[in-house]
Amino acid sequence: MNAKVDFYFNKTEKWQEEIKKMRTIVLDCGLTEELKWGTPCYTFQKKNIILIHVFKEYCAFLFFKGALLQNTSGMLIQQTEHVQAARQIRFTDVRKIIETEPILKAYIYEAIEVEKAGLKVDLKKTAAFAVSEEFQKKLTEIPALKTAFEALTPGRQRAYLFHFSQPKQSKTRELRVEKHMQQILDGKGLNDSYIR
Repeated sequence: MNAKVDFYFNKTEKWQEEIKKMRTIVLDCGLTEELKWGTPCYTFQKKNIILIHVFKEYCAFLFFKGALLQNTSGMLIQQTEHVQAARQIRFTDVRKIIETEPILKAYIYEAIEVEKAGLKVDLKKTAAFAVSEEFQKKLTEIPALKTAFEALTPGRQRAYLFHFSQPKQSKTRELRVEKHMQQILDGKGLNDSYIR
């Protein structure tokens, strides 16, 4: 156990019993406990394998390369249609965690083997994502914006493309582009401003 992570398990809020049991299971599998993104993250030879996180409706294991795991139990869930690599196993009751402990450990060991083998998830290329008309117009009008956008990592590019194309109304898409143009010009990703 990593003392820097203890606070996460000592909060008096929903899911504490569940996440404490989840922590025990992961640590039994020999992973290193770290704190990343304010969340307990478990690594194998400095590679992210799994994290524990809580939501309003459930708590979950998140397997970074879950798309590569055999989902024989059907427990792995794709969080949203746009999540390419990660998969969750969700819980709302500590009894379910206890009952499925052997299955959970099997997933964790499989995830470790995936990492040992150096397997990678084949991610869709940024070019496969739609560019909203409103953003394309700005990229054409402002060469510096186009240059700055192309300099971003593929993941940051995809996040912006998805964010800009989500709204149904053109005006809302336009407002989103306007709101984030300076952030792109500054070389920051969509959520970078939230990182402390």
